[in-house]
Amino acid sequence: MNSTANLKSISAVVFAYHDVGVYCLQTLIDAGIKISLVITHADDPDETIWFASVAKLCEEQGLPYKIIPKENLGQLLPELQNLNPDYLFSFYYRFMLPEDFLKTARIAALNMHGSLLPKYRGRAPVNWAVLHGETETGATLHVMEKKPDAGDIVSQSSVSIELNDNAQAVFNKVSKAAKKAMEQVLPDLLKGQVPRQKNDLALGGYFGGRKPEDGKIDWSQKAIQIYNLIRAVAPPYPGAYCEKNAQGQEQRLILAKASLPLENPPSQLALQQLGLQVVDNQTFGICGDGRVLQILDWYPN
Repeated sequence: MNSTANLKSISAVVFAYHDVGVYCLQTLIDAGIKISLVITHADDPDETIWFASVAKLCEEQGLPYKIIPKENLGQLLPELQNLNPDYLFSFYYRFMLPEDFLKTARIAALNMHGSLLPKYRGRAPVNWAVLHGETETGATLHVMEKKPDAGDIVSQSSVSIELNDNAQAVFNKVSKAAKKAMEQVLPDLLKGQVPRQKNDLALGGYFGGRKPEDGKIDWSQKAIQIYNLIRAVAPPYPGAYCEKNAQGQEQRLILAKASLPLENPPSQLALQQLGLQVVDNQTFGICGDGRVLQILDWYPN
């Protein structure tokens, strides 16, 4: 499509989930883009649902939507080919879209990723950024290719990561950054124009998904590493955990919140004994560098 595209002619098929999906889909609706179809996920009963619902937004707005299991996703191709949308968007949709799907978009297939690409390509970008002690992240709209998060950058918006932010707090910021990134580029997209900037993969790295067992605390690590792990996977994510011997039995504890490493820890602590210790009904964690975290919120799992 050329730059003579007008507002009434712009259509989109949207794959979306989570807060990012709701924010970005609403942005398209507000811009007057015709939403031909929305594909979303059914909520997982085993997952803590703390985020907004794309399906609910579709129902409120009268948009056609479908929930399609991963194994049946390929059956959608003929419908996409028939719709032949100007844009195909993926906003925190959890499945990789087949390359044939991308080709059904007349102008471009675009994905919103929760990092400042090329950094933190792949899964769980917000959690990885917090785990690594980053002070900045953001959201990137980019061209979709067969390889994940590898296409040209279309729009970016950055946010700060404060030292006391946990992953949920950062994700909330990133969701708003995604909305901003969409708003920044919409005037171009409405004209059928897609600004592109090279996504130099050599300047970033690819990260895989995280499993609950990745939250196990290694007390031999430095205090700041353990502190970052605790906030990177704090609830509603599965949480950082350790084992504590209680009455002769090992008990798993989720450590949901900790202080920054203390400058003046209690003198009663045995700093050579790594792991959890209790002094005056307060819980502390002794780390591999001899520094101490106070555990502010914990519970048995």
